[in-house]
Amino acid sequence: MVIQLGGETTGEALKRELDELTPRQIVEELDKYVVGQTAAKKAVAVALRNRIRRQKLPPEIAQDVLPKNILMIGSTGVGKTEIARRLARIANSPFIKIEASKFTEVGYVGRDVESMIRELTDIAVEMAKQSAFDDVLSVAERNVEEKLLDILFPPTNYSYDPNEANNSENAEPGNSRTREKLREQLRRGELDDRLIEVETQDRSNTGLEFVGAQGMEEMGVNIKDMFGNLFPTKSVTRKVKVKDARAYLLRDEQERLVDMEQITRAAVVKTENSGIIFLDEIDKIAGRESGGNPNVSREGVQRDLLPIVEGTNVNTRHGMVNTEHILFIAAGAFHVSKPADLIPELQGRFPIRVELESLTIDDLKRILTQPKNSLIKQYQALLGTEGIELTFTDDAISTIAEMTAGINSSTENIGARRLHTLLEKLLEEISFFGSELENKQQVIDTEYVEKRLDDLIEDTDLRQYIL
Repeated sequence: MVIQLGGETTGEALKRELDELTPRQIVEELDKYVVGQTAAKKAVAVALRNRIRRQKLPPEIAQDVLPKNILMIGSTGVGKTEIARRLARIANSPFIKIEASKFTEVGYVGRDVESMIRELTDIAVEMAKQSAFDDVLSVAERNVEEKLLDILFPPTNYSYDPNEANNSENAEPGNSRTREKLREQLRRGELDDRLIEVETQDRSNTGLEFVGAQGMEEMGVNIKDMFGNLFPTKSVTRKVKVKDARAYLLRDEQERLVDMEQITRAAVVKTENSGIIFLDEIDKIAGRESGGNPNVSREGVQRDLLPIVEGTNVNTRHGMVNTEHILFIAAGAFHVSKPADLIPELQGRFPIRVELESLTIDDLKRILTQPKNSLIKQYQALLGTEGIELTFTDDAISTIAEMTAGINSSTENIGARRLHTLLEKLLEEISFFGSELENKQQVIDTEYVEKRLDDLIEDTDLRQYIL
């Protein structure tokens, strides 16, 4: 039985919230996680808002309004990936990050460009499935509770019907009282460790693992779908604790309550209209070929990418997916090559170009403290689980930022990612001893930072390997 829920579903609520977001509000949301890079944030905010505007147009006009793909230019660690990832979360859109350098031209061994569309569709289906599961969660939990009670106290003259408004009328008074007593114990968790036998779907592999199966999946062929009912879903009996049985049964019940075909269709539509692909390292495939080069053609990969970005139909295991309205955000450092080295047709498919700025010392200080998920907040939370109160002085934060900027300028510039390495070395001793430390109030000041990191930074040869 598939149920129809009344009222506003999770997906509808998210859509309503997104419809109300202005570009300014989108930028403000991005500001919570990414420091600086205002131009890039504005570009992606407008791109997202234009998607919302397009959905309000008549179909005959909407079909011709194509997304304005974006090319981000900037060195590693300045926030390109994080901007794209956060944008997808704000929009609740299927999102995938993939390196262009992983692709090979058709005819060579390696990943083909269409694989990213298949992966994006798989992500959309999982998102749609989880949203549908959340919508039926309360109904599924009630049904699972009754199933657990049936196992714990097998009914005699009692039968539970999920469609029946008042099941207690079907039960004898004595049985009903015992059942309700067990229900209370079950809800309080008093029966969680009791062993019971449950019958659930077997989610292990179907024995279809053979040479070439992965390649067929890459071509969009689902082996299970191909053979259909030749390999039907099996049921297995497990002896588990009640708390574990609840999780098994809940998943089965949620799958029983939703219409997977409808979910898949909706996911394909969402992929086509809301999908976001972050194509990193596009500068690695820029440039024309020199004669006699035996390596995989970079220009060939660009030409394979072109129809995907322009708009074509890709065969996936969930059906055909049209890529015409998928938003592509490409990024690259372009230290050696330049955007003009891309083939002209591909350049034209990325009309919006934004250059991300290199991080200053002030930016690095803000990255350490300002974002919701800043590194310092992460370390404070991690060590806080062992009762350690970690405090950074303002001077210590400034020193760390200055050291990071100095190393980036004298070696390979990896932007904010250098902060991860420095903080890990800085807090190595505190993290190692953790709960064994007698002093739970750990203050990181300038003296502590210099003591832990000065020797590494001054040793030019050593820091190339460690920092």
